[in-house]
Amino acid sequence: GVNVEGINAEVAAGQWEFQVFAKGAKRAGDETWVARYLLERTAEEYGLSIDWHPKPLGDTDWNGSGMHANFSNGVMRESGKEDTFNKICEQFGKNIERHISVYGADNDKRLTGAHETQAINQFSYGVSDRGASIRIPFATVDDGWKGRLEDRRPASNADPYKVAAAIVKTTKEAGV
Repeated sequence: GVNVEGINAEVAAGQWEFQVFAKGAKRAGDETWVARYLLERTAEEYGLSIDWHPKPLGDTDWNGSGMHANFSNGVMRESGKEDTFNKICEQFGKNIERHISVYGADNDKRLTGAHETQAINQFSYGVSDRGASIRIPFATVDDGWKGRLEDRRPASNADPYKVAAAIVKTTKEAGV
């Protein structure tokens, strides 16, 4: 089955988040698509619909909808070196267009630099920084620089396979 790790209410009215955990990029994509399908069918049963637009409430003072991508590899989970994470993040900063080009349609309406986002044409990273392009979870630092990163830029309508491919390519280019 689909490994849904959690669900929580989000900032915008009617906005909910669910987290799918899977080992491996292909499996993560598969589980995301199956979860989306099941969510659509469940909504239909109750006469509701799902809006995958990254800024479903338009130009309002509400957060948009993202598909934050949490990722790690063996080196990230075992190295215990801050430099490992800095190298990866710096490589992502050199490849903004590669990522944004596959991170979902109309994402420019969400990634404005407001509402817990970095501007679409800028890049930043930081520990527990919800306004950064890539957030380094506090748990990663607390565990001695062993853990994961969270790319906060993918939109809710992004293709998870394309997102994963960009993340894997950039991480490998960082030499990690």
